[in-house]
Amino acid sequence: MTSEITLFVNPTAGRGRGAHAAQPAASAVRAAGFSVRTVVGVNAEDALARARAAVAEGTGALIAVGGDGMANLALQAVAGTRTPLGLVAVGTGNDFARALGLPVRDAAAAGRLIADALKGTRLRDIDLGRVEGRWFGTVLASGFDSRVNDRGNRMRWPTGRLKYDLAMLAELAALRPYPYRITLDDGDVREAEATLVAVGNGSSYGGGMRICPGADLTDGLFDVTVVGDCSRTTLLRVFPAVYRGRHVDHPKVTVLRAAKVEIAAQGITGYADGEPLGPLPLIARCMPAAVRIIGP
Repeated sequence: MTSEITLFVNPTAGRGRGAHAAQPAASAVRAAGFSVRTVVGVNAEDALARARAAVAEGTGALIAVGGDGMANLALQAVAGTRTPLGLVAVGTGNDFARALGLPVRDAAAAGRLIADALKGTRLRDIDLGRVEGRWFGTVLASGFDSRVNDRGNRMRWPTGRLKYDLAMLAELAALRPYPYRITLDDGDVREAEATLVAVGNGSSYGGGMRICPGADLTDGLFDVTVVGDCSRTTLLRVFPAVYRGRHVDHPKVTVLRAAKVEIAAQGITGYADGEPLGPLPLIARCMPAAVRIIGP
C-alpha cells in the first residue's frame, strides 16, 4: 500500500462538523506514518471527479469525512476497485458507519481506528447495492419514507432534522398504500398494497431506524422489508419499534431475501443512502465483495 492517503471531506456535514473532523483524523493518520492530502470539491460533481482521480492515481486509501451522503459519494469512486475506504462519520445519520461497527461522531476515535487498521492492513470486503449504475451501502427506500424525503427536500424552512419531522407529519396526514409489484431474482413476483418497501444491504437508515434488521453486509443478499397496508394508527404504533428492529414481528410486515430486486409502483421516487435515484421502477442488484473497507 502506498503511504499517501486521501482525505475526502464534506466541510458542511453535520452543521459544520465535517470541517472540524478532518483535522484530528488527518493527525491520527499522519502520526501512523502516512502522508495525507485533502480533497474538497466545489460541489458534489467536482468532489467526485477529484476523488476518482485520486483513486486512479493510486492513493493508498480514500477516507470519507462527513455523513451518509459523503460515504455514498466516496463509494462511487472506490467501488469495484481495490482502493480501501475509511469512514469518519460526523454527519446527521451515519447509518453506513453504524452498519460497519465504526465510531460515530467521534473523529479522533475514527482517525485512530483507521490509522491502526492501515498499519496492520486490517481490511474487509463487503457487499454493495447497485441501481442504474449507482452504488449504495445501506438501504434503498421507497414509499412513505421516500415521500417524506421528497417533501422535506422541497421545504425551504425549517432546516435540519425538524424539517423532516414536519414532512413526516404531513405525509402521515396523506397516508395511503401504493400498489407495488416486487420481482425477486427474475422469478418470484409479489403484488401487494404497501406503505413502503425497503431494500437493505445494510440494516438501518434515517439515523438508526433498523428497517432491515437482519441485513448482512457479506451474504450476497438483500433483505427486503415490505410494510403492508397500514392505517395511520398502526403505523404510529409500529414506528417506535423500528429503532429496535422489532417491527418485523408485526403481521403487516413481511421480510423477503434476494440478490436482485425489481420494485415498481406509480408516483414513487427511490432513495438510496438518502440520495435520490429517480422514479420507480428500479432494479437493485447485490454485488458481493464490491468494496474494501478499513475497519475493525
